[in-house]
Amino acid sequence: MTADTPLSGRLDDDDYPAYTMGRAAEMLGATPGFLRALGEARLITPLRSEGGHRRYSRYQLRIAARARELVDQGTPIEAACRIVILEDQLEEAQRLNEEFRRAGPADGTD
Repeated sequence: MTADTPLSGRLDDDDYPAYTMGRAAEMLGATPGFLRALGEARLITPLRSEGGHRRYSRYQLRIAARARELVDQGTPIEAACRIVILEDQLEEAQRLNEEFRRAGPADGTD
């Protein structure tokens, strides 16, 4: 995203880092420490503002919310992060498989 991209375009972008750590933690009902732990576990990597502050996107908040659900159910944070990563990979693989199915055979046969 460039500086001359309209603000409305950024607000519609799931990957735009619009949320500060404090706001993100508040939205998740979590602590900033929880978000830092997700970063340390490499589940999400927040972007940094020019001042070095962490910024989170809506996509990252959805991932963090799923991890929070698992942790709230008693799953250790490291295991929750691994589960979320695997769920995300499975979803992507299923999406790609569906695209290949719709495209049909690559060699032109049925």
